[in-house]
Amino acid sequence: MFRKHLLRFTLLSLMFCLTTPFGFAQRHTSDLPADAKAEVPELHSFHEVIFIIWHEAWPEKNAALLRKLLPDVERGISEVAAAKLPGILREKKADWEANIKRLQTAGTKYKAAADANEDSRLLAAAEELHRCFEILMRSLRPVLRELEDFHEVLYMLYHHYLPDYHLENIRSSAGELMQKMAIVNSVELPERLKQVEPAFLTARSNLSESVGVLKATVTIDDEKRIRAAVETLHTNYRELMNVFE
Repeated sequence: MFRKHLLRFTLLSLMFCLTTPFGFAQRHTSDLPADAKAEVPELHSFHEVIFIIWHEAWPEKNAALLRKLLPDVERGISEVAAAKLPGILREKKADWEANIKRLQTAGTKYKAAADANEDSRLLAAAEELHRCFEILMRSLRPVLRELEDFHEVLYMLYHHYLPDYHLENIRSSAGELMQKMAIVNSVELPERLKQVEPAFLTARSNLSESVGVLKATVTIDDEKRIRAAVETLHTNYRELMNVFE
């Protein structure tokens, strides 16, 4: 039975990948180092179990299947809890750790209900487990996909190329950031974020200006000025992200 559910999940995942815009697929098949990819593979793997719980067992009130999945639930929670966030997600570490504790608590309730053979408690625990998993997923999702694309380039620039002053890579990154910034400048906030639009527009303008300054600065080999331009750009990016916090 588990194989049947897993096959269904795999087919749906394949459909998602085939219908995802090329830009998304291209970003995640790039040659970026692991610490520059906003991914936690263990969380994705655990989704296979959560998918069966939420889309099969829970709606069918199938407590027997929920009990059967207990070893997979425990293993999944353990692997997610042991996972290390990549460097690009370092700012999210506090939220991640808090949400991991909630997930572990939900897992403890799930096991207790399964061991006690209390179907109603187990169904409630499964619902809580799913909710905690979704919160954990949302904590890692970018507010705007376009800003995640921008951040991937900025991360490599700030944490890989700038420290040892790899000038050619810095210049290349400046050009990429100009392209990414043009896309960010075209973004319209969704309705759920309209309340922060004034602050967003101001912060975006500041970021765009600092990208332009960096692009102009890297045309000459002036390390002090280039480092200062990158620092300003990085600060302006953080200020833009703070708008959503």
